[in-house]
Amino acid sequence: MTSHWHQQLGRLSAADPTLLQGIQRGIEKESLRVDSQGMLAQTPHPEALGSALAHSSITTDYSEALMEFITPVSTSIDASLNTLEEIHAFVYQQLNGERLWSASMPCIVAGDAGIPVARYGNSNVGRMKTVYRYGLGHRYGRMMQAIAGIHYNFSMPEHYWSQSQEADGDTGPLKDYITTRYLGLIRNFHRWSWLLIYLFGASPAVCASFMSGRGDHNLVPFDGEGNSLHLPHATALRMSDLGYNSTAQKSLRVCYNSLNNYLTTLTDAILTPHEAYAEFRGQRDGEYMQLNDSLLQIENEFYSTIRPKRPARSGETALSALHERGIEYVEIRCVDVSPFYPLGISAQQMRFIDAFLIHCLTAPSPLCDEQEQDRMARNMTAVVNEGRKPGLRLQDTGGERELREWAEALLKDVQASAELLDKAHDASDYVQAVSQETAKVRGDEELPSARVLREMADKAQPYFRFALEYSRRWAEHFAEFELKEEAAQRLREESIQSLERQTAIEASDDLSFEAYLAAYYDQYKAIRTRD
Repeated sequence: MTSHWHQQLGRLSAADPTLLQGIQRGIEKESLRVDSQGMLAQTPHPEALGSALAHSSITTDYSEALMEFITPVSTSIDASLNTLEEIHAFVYQQLNGERLWSASMPCIVAGDAGIPVARYGNSNVGRMKTVYRYGLGHRYGRMMQAIAGIHYNFSMPEHYWSQSQEADGDTGPLKDYITTRYLGLIRNFHRWSWLLIYLFGASPAVCASFMSGRGDHNLVPFDGEGNSLHLPHATALRMSDLGYNSTAQKSLRVCYNSLNNYLTTLTDAILTPHEAYAEFRGQRDGEYMQLNDSLLQIENEFYSTIRPKRPARSGETALSALHERGIEYVEIRCVDVSPFYPLGISAQQMRFIDAFLIHCLTAPSPLCDEQEQDRMARNMTAVVNEGRKPGLRLQDTGGERELREWAEALLKDVQASAELLDKAHDASDYVQAVSQETAKVRGDEELPSARVLREMADKAQPYFRFALEYSRRWAEHFAEFELKEEAAQRLREESIQSLERQTAIEASDDLSFEAYLAAYYDQYKAIRTRD
């Protein structure tokens, strides 16, 4: 049944056929730097790529070897992918024989000591970013800091919101209306994001070195030599307890029923000491071991498949930005890097995600309680670890549902959104994207996770060799790529200017690091006081 908001979107689109052309997106794609043999790079971030602190397109994430490429906000999928392609080509020109790892789960790693923490210079903001990463390493181990993913940022056109609010007869502040609708999208995303994991998960196996010293897992050897570990029906081990997950955070009940609930829960987790992390207080070898001893050092430490977002101003916390100005966009965080594409993501995949998010936005989104949160968590765990298990059943509000039956029902709803997007673009690409994902559910096409294991078996390759082969293939692809001089010059200039910006940031500091942190955390206290 078509929902109120989907009907409304259809009417608005009919009145303004170009409405949905204004959807804005951005991609943040992570890739490990490795040497020519596929070992994790121990070299610093290449100076020719500028400042990881201040570059607008090329930075690092948790590890010094974990690069992150950022595309500007764009209304064009093709333009976003073209920009990402240019960044890849430019980076390859500066890697001096190193390569970018083709998959989410890492190459051969030599324990925590073999994973260098990202460095951002001597400024207060740079030191804070590095200390935060040291804290993550102490709390969860550094192995997590070698896992790569793709973050997909999505926002509806600004004029959609004003028209939709008017059609709903809502007379409150527009920012509050937008925030409420995005929270509805987020709740639905949590209900159904298992579908994205099932369709796009590409990490069913890991190199055995990743599990060295960890006895608390249920992975089984893929081959007789034990070089690879896997789960036979897994889809995305990156999203399991082995990857972006935290046992300590499982007690944290983050609610998306209202923005205040979300802000209050995270603020309390940032400001309340957590006994298990008290041992990491103070400094070691002249470096702080963590930012604080709370359950969360900052809001980014809360791992979620989706985040409400608002660009923060200089020195402003992400939660303060949301508190003051509301939600501006959402960040999707559950997408694996696909080894089967040179960029790790495809246009078809992006079109499907767009249609899926439109469905999440326009479908009814009742408030969530703890019982539903538990059901959603169990569904995610089931699909991550055994999503391809024949007859797998998930938990819906009305009882159990067979995964494939539920997936097909969801895909029919997503197709309705794809049809609106195709009308806006005078094309058929969105419906084709949904049709191709439907073919995967029906078994007519291979899921990426199944393809990974099949190719490993067909070629008698351990996971490391499989991913290394694709890494070499895409390195050759970008070696042959003709990067336009205009794009190369733009990226060279940005690299030089980013180093100048970092120098200026370091010279402008007028507070001690301790005073800077105190002022930063005062913002969280202010949120708690006002609410």
